[in-house]
Amino acid sequence: MERSAKKVGSHGFFNKNRGKLITIYMMLFDMLAICASYFAALWIRFDCAVSTIPQRYFQAYLDFIIPYAVASVVVFWFLKLYRSIWRYASFSELNRILLATMITLGIHIVGMGVTFGRMPISYYMMGIMFQFFFISAVRFSYRFVFLVREKLLEDETRYSKVMIIGAGQAGQMILRDIRTSQMMEEKVCCIIDDNPNKWGRYIDGVPIVGGSESIMKACYKYAVEKIYFAIPSATVEERRNILTICNELPIETLQLPGMYELMSGSVTVASMKKVEVEDLLGREPIHVEMQEIFDYISGKTVLITGGGGSIGSELSRQVAAHSPKKLIIFDIYENNAYDIQLELRKKYPGMDLEVVIGSVRDSRKIFRVFETYHPDIVYHAAAHKHVPLMEASPCEAIKNNAIGTYKTAYAAMANHCSKFVMISTDKAVNPTNVMGASKRLCEMIIQAFDFKIKEGKAEDIPQLFTHLLQDEDKKHAMTAQVEQAKTEFVAVRFGNVLGSNGSVIPVFKRQIEEGGPVTVTHPDIIRYFMTIPEAVSLVMQAGTYARGGEIFVLDMGEPVKIDTLARNLIKLSGHRPDVDIRIEYSGLRPGEKLYEEKLMAEEGLLKTQNDLIHIGCPIPFDVDRFLGQLEEMMDAAYSNKENIRELVQSVVTTYHPA
Repeated sequence: MERSAKKVGSHGFFNKNRGKLITIYMMLFDMLAICASYFAALWIRFDCAVSTIPQRYFQAYLDFIIPYAVASVVVFWFLKLYRSIWRYASFSELNRILLATMITLGIHIVGMGVTFGRMPISYYMMGIMFQFFFISAVRFSYRFVFLVREKLLEDETRYSKVMIIGAGQAGQMILRDIRTSQMMEEKVCCIIDDNPNKWGRYIDGVPIVGGSESIMKACYKYAVEKIYFAIPSATVEERRNILTICNELPIETLQLPGMYELMSGSVTVASMKKVEVEDLLGREPIHVEMQEIFDYISGKTVLITGGGGSIGSELSRQVAAHSPKKLIIFDIYENNAYDIQLELRKKYPGMDLEVVIGSVRDSRKIFRVFETYHPDIVYHAAAHKHVPLMEASPCEAIKNNAIGTYKTAYAAMANHCSKFVMISTDKAVNPTNVMGASKRLCEMIIQAFDFKIKEGKAEDIPQLFTHLLQDEDKKHAMTAQVEQAKTEFVAVRFGNVLGSNGSVIPVFKRQIEEGGPVTVTHPDIIRYFMTIPEAVSLVMQAGTYARGGEIFVLDMGEPVKIDTLARNLIKLSGHRPDVDIRIEYSGLRPGEKLYEEKLMAEEGLLKTQNDLIHIGCPIPFDVDRFLGQLEEMMDAAYSNKENIRELVQSVVTTYHPA
């Protein structure tokens, strides 16, 4: 260690002294250049012959030039001309040389005039021109030599050829970053921009070869190996159209995430991210009024059930970002809960955070949570969501999704929670599987609770809790507790979430990594898609709009064919569908249908302040009969009866098992 430290120390000492030595050499050169400049001026002024120079002019030059040269070097020092790294010299250094030249010209005219008398005007003009030329030349020659050397090395070195899409500020920043980075073995060979006025022009020697229609042609012409999409201001449609073209090419494409990087000046190659499949979905992102959410959540105690899952964890992140009084994450799976706990405690060290392990099926546990923390807002994300698995275990879907929601909702109502937001799915619309039917039951539970509360009859809601059934005193106390309930119950319904635990995307990615085949259930199967942050933003804004009993629905635009999604994902991974990676059609799984609907036909739509968020008008049903049927269904589920599907179908009349 001691020896290596000495080596490092001696190396640093050498570099430091080498820098000082270069500065001394530069000063000596500047003094010689200044002396030579004004001698040349005199020599040229008098017919390029020393013998013709008048003695008084020559003597004045000899007496003044050394003090002037020293004064000039002092000026150069204060203007930091000896501190620049001339290998990267630019207009900033040139401006400082120009300023130094003007200052020293003034010193020369005044000093010479006061001390030795007037000199010919051409002497001053030619002298300062020569001085500027010599001082600039020696400094910028290093950069010129370096660029020539770099060019020669470029010819010998193997560089990845890059195309930049976007000749604006972001594109220029990317180009500059590639040029100045010594670690990057890339070379920009062409630029694409849809502004015709830029076509045929150059940026730092790189040609702008055309618009987006020229991408394919330019890629083949210049043998492009990588594409950087650098138009952060592009609309979703423009971005999708251009990225779709890039996606057809066997070339890696990276893009700038958004305007933030441009505004913050942090546009670099390192800030580029891979093009994800959601970039090709072709829907404008949801714009949510975050101030409304902040005002709604700030200072409140918030409980998130299923808080460790893909939706629940994003809910936890966004709630934590809005200054809650307290955040309680409730989840049965400790690994996920632990991960989000670590993340939030690191990011928000001052936040009051509690992570509780438990199941919504455990009425004792869920009641204990509400009695301990008294949450103001509940986001109920806990659910079994995997369709084929729930088809194989239908009783578990009813226990966890329907009865778990019932128990959690009752605990919220009994403990005077302000709002209860339940996360639903488009699979609840005309369900063909048990999972979808169980989520429709959840929606009906929410609507039933809301109806009873508004009727002032919350105490009529049955107490379907095994831990209270044997204790009459507790039952009566609970009834009295819910009589004044004011909880607002709502549901939020949306489609498939990209990147969630139940999404096809992780499955496709894993199959692609393994070399295929990628399994698609049916070539014509379609789904609505949204991103996790969008889904969570919708859920949170639904809470601000909620007045009780609503089913909020996101306008998710046009549905996407899963087959197209799989092919795009294969292309984004740098492979060719059906050539490098095979696609196989496995057939619809139990309970699966070709398309999902956002609303049942009877529900209709009402608008909200957000054009992409709608409210489904509730379908009327006999609430008292429904609540009675739930008790029978709970008994059947906990008894694991085989006829559970028939019982569900008798309650959810829109459920038609596939």
